[in-house]
Amino acid sequence: QLQAFGGGLVQAGGSLRLSCSASGRTISIYAMGWFRQAPGKEREFVSAINRSGGTTYYADSVKGRFTISRDNAKNTVYLQMNSLKPEDMATYHCAASRRLNIRVHGDEYDYWGQGTQVTVSS
Repeated sequence: QLQAFGGGLVQAGGSLRLSCSASGRTISIYAMGWFRQAPGKEREFVSAINRSGGTTYYADSVKGRFTISRDNAKNTVYLQMNSLKPEDMATYHCAASRRLNIRVHGDEYDYWGQGTQVTVSS
C-alpha cells in the first residue's frame, strides 16, 4: 500500500516536500511516479523516477521547480516542490509501476496511493 503525505497550504513561491511511503511492498522493484489532479480537471503526470533513481522525468510545467528522488532503503519516494504556483494546487498521488523504465501514463502504473492535498495561495 502506498501513502502520500506532506501536502499543505503554502504561499506562492514557497516549497513543500511530498513523501510517498510503501507498506507491505518493496518499492525498489518499481518505477515510481507522481501525478496530480485539480478539481474539475483530468489527472496530470508530474514526475517519474526509475528503479535505481538514476533517471528522472518531469512534466514541462514543473521542470526546474520540482525534484523527484527516492530512498529505496527507506522505501520512500520524494517530490521536492519549489517556487510553487497557484496552478500547482491539486491532490498529489504517488504510483508504482512494475514496468522497467519510467512511465508517464497513468494506465501504466499498477498501484496507487491515497493523495495528499497541496494548496497554494496567491
